[in-house]
Amino acid sequence: MDTIGSFTEGDINFSEERQEWNHQHTDPLTLKILSDDARYFLHQAMSTPCLDVLDSSSGSGMKTLSGRQLLDFHGNNVHQLGYGNDYIIDQVTRQMNRLSFCPRRYTNESAVELAKKLADLLPGDLNRSLFAPGGTSVVGIALKLARVITGRHKVVSFWDSFHGASLDAISAGGEAVFKKHMGPLMPGVINIPPPTTYRGILGSTEEDQLKYADYLEYVIEKEGDIGAFLAETIRNTDVQIPSKAYWKRIREICDQHGVLLILDEIPIALGRTGKMFAFENFEIEPDILCLGKGLGGGIIPFAAMITRDKFNLAGDVSLGHYTHEKNPLGSAAALAVINFIENNNLLAKVAEDSQWIQINLLELKENFPLIGDIRGIGLLWGVELVKDHFIREKANSEAEKIMYHCMKEGLSFKVSQGNVLQLSPALTITREELQRAMTILSDAFQNLRAN
Repeated sequence: MDTIGSFTEGDINFSEERQEWNHQHTDPLTLKILSDDARYFLHQAMSTPCLDVLDSSSGSGMKTLSGRQLLDFHGNNVHQLGYGNDYIIDQVTRQMNRLSFCPRRYTNESAVELAKKLADLLPGDLNRSLFAPGGTSVVGIALKLARVITGRHKVVSFWDSFHGASLDAISAGGEAVFKKHMGPLMPGVINIPPPTTYRGILGSTEEDQLKYADYLEYVIEKEGDIGAFLAETIRNTDVQIPSKAYWKRIREICDQHGVLLILDEIPIALGRTGKMFAFENFEIEPDILCLGKGLGGGIIPFAAMITRDKFNLAGDVSLGHYTHEKNPLGSAAALAVINFIENNNLLAKVAEDSQWIQINLLELKENFPLIGDIRGIGLLWGVELVKDHFIREKANSEAEKIMYHCMKEGLSFKVSQGNVLQLSPALTITREELQRAMTILSDAFQNLRAN
């Protein structure tokens, strides 16, 4: 088994810091459950061994079995509206008591209401949906539909991109850790460099990003037979935020060459960026949109693919046909998520919180030279740590030390690419909780400097 290996979008499970964290568990029941977990679950990269045993969750945080309280600034991006949201639970319970499952060949009121609601929220003729049990599945549906629409099978995506863990999704993505030992994958995928959005010393400019966009056009023209460009509007894991000019140029290139723009907003839609959908920040429209994770309210695994009316062309193809396709419980949860965001004016709250976080993180950057860049939008922020600001040497071990110090003090988040602290709290988080998180983070940097 590899130990640390290359740095990816996930945590490092076998470092010295991790071993020290594992040894701090002393609660007998916690140790027993962790041991049983390691014994009975199949081990896999980035998931094994588990960090701790959770006992309960509520609002912005979680409690471990041994009693440690954690503010959750990770949540696998399903916790937009916090844990155990009473309104979502109530709506799902009502649906469960009325209709808990809808067999294929039938429809139900909740599923239809959700499809109509998504059409109302989205611009233009983005009116046609298919639902599935998870984000990976709707990415697969999108790739199938693109072939039907264009008659072309090739897809362009970014290096190091992640769009799900199934064979078709890892083929379309660029994360090496998911492709390891997998052998031949889906043919016709071309990976291109993502736009660099680092804003520290010698950081990228808007002109630099436009050159990355031109690279897409070069590949389309030279490769031929490309039907789709699949990308996250904003890269979630290490918070890479392209410019508006970049995305407008990408949209223009796709239009000129008849290439479908598939935007994967599975982790970043539904208010995370201060807009209901992340692409609204860039004044563009996708041809196909993929949603998931938080769409199920942190209760029901649920995802959706939405496309244009004119692309309703696959009536003779089973694009999804999943057992839980028009899941009434997932549909009820998704409707509740959207209604809660609208009824509680959460988008305005996220915008206010975003300004507060930016001010505090920039102050942190001024005090600690280890921070090379602060990137963020809404309630999605990345703190990139570097040892050298000119060559951007990654401060990987320092990032781990800070993460584990924060977890000991009650703040959980993930480290991406080895050196980016990714901070994405529940959208319902209070200002007091944000302040507590910022204090813990600042103390972690102070502790690292002192030692």
